[in-house]
Amino acid sequence: MRSGFPDFRLGPVLATSFTGTLSERFGDPVERVPVPDRFVDWLAVSGLAVDSCTEEQLTLARELRESIHAAASAAAAGEPLPAAAVQVINDFSAAGRATALLTPGGKLRWRLGPASRVEDALGVIAADAIGVISGERDGKLALCASPTCRAAFFDTSRSRTRRWCDMNTCGNRQKKARFQAAHRKDSASAQ
Repeated sequence: MRSGFPDFRLGPVLATSFTGTLSERFGDPVERVPVPDRFVDWLAVSGLAVDSCTEEQLTLARELRESIHAAASAAAAGEPLPAAAVQVINDFSAAGRATALLTPGGKLRWRLGPASRVEDALGVIAADAIGVISGERDGKLALCASPTCRAAFFDTSRSRTRRWCDMNTCGNRQKKARFQAAHRKDSASAQ
């Protein structure tokens, strides 16, 4: 793993973890895959190892990422899916070459072939996004309550009432801000 880059924000859902490679979209955006080699790292930790990535392939990855983000955000908000985003997702899904495998534990795992390219991994990510956005998976798309983040995430909690894409970052930051605001208010009223 290469150092000097922001940590990945990995979650249990491939498609929404992928959109999380750009965080704080409405604040100071953090690009977690700024160079092709870093995207190779992300694919490897996500179970989709490829040998290399070019700048052009990274551009394609970002196009898919933003299309998934747009469609997932619309679905989470109960709005119509953007036609252009749907087309990009479908095109990537159709172009990818990977094999779906069932693990002994009953889980889905994707296997890329020995000559797999970034486009094949993107096909897997697009297929996962289709399952999530279409409602085929057990859970609910939601938008992070952080005003600087607003990431789409897949809520699989029992109550389906999760508010944050990641409690360790967005949730803690919001709770800390509320605490500090209350502390300032108490300090001001004590004077």
